[in-house]
Amino acid sequence: MIKNGEHLEPLGNGIRIIVSDLFRFSTDTIILADFAKPRKGIKAVDLGTGCGTIPLLWSRSDKTTSITAVELQPEGADMARRSVELNGLDNISVVNADLKELKGVLPFGSFDLVCCNPPYKESGTGIKNPDGEKLLARHEEGCTIGDICLAAKNLLQFGGRFVMCQRPERLADVLEAMRSNDLEPKRLRFVQQRPEKPPKLFLVEGRRGGKKGGLVTESTLFIESDEMLGIYGSYKEGYLE
Repeated sequence: MIKNGEHLEPLGNGIRIIVSDLFRFSTDTIILADFAKPRKGIKAVDLGTGCGTIPLLWSRSDKTTSITAVELQPEGADMARRSVELNGLDNISVVNADLKELKGVLPFGSFDLVCCNPPYKESGTGIKNPDGEKLLARHEEGCTIGDICLAAKNLLQFGGRFVMCQRPERLADVLEAMRSNDLEPKRLRFVQQRPEKPPKLFLVEGRRGGKKGGLVTESTLFIESDEMLGIYGSYKEGYLE
């Protein structure tokens, strides 16, 4: 079940995940999973799932939601499948596929929620890692923000939610791509370490076919706060087990 270079980490409520140096999760992942948390019993997709962290976090307290986890890299998809099997979860299916080529792979127009924690660095910027897998994980080499929004548009039914996170410097790019793909931005929240620090992340939700306007900017989430401790929840407890 566990291969060389991998280990298990607890996510709380008895859920464990297989991680490695490349396929692992961060605080951003936990925040996004909480912001995008689905209603019970719906159909959801996590694009670029990596080792499957977000579907596993959602399944800690709700195993009625049908979740499809899409991952381009075979190693990540394999790790996610093994984590699903390890936890005995039959509500999660893992698909090793390119999100740009999902026609015929997943049923278009049938999902209630699409979530994505994308590569943060725009293609052609920053220092590129020579390791191809790490390059795909951190730079927009495999897909762009526009590709992600188009995939979400195709997968969602009318009124369905699209949720993603990104760095603040990409905010204009994200909002433009969402509107261009009929995903009207409706919720926006910035994340800061503490009040005197600038935002390090934003969370955004759009509605498929939503009426233009009505974007609500929610209160800033501070990493060093009681609210964040609540979001960590049983994940933190898992580390104390």
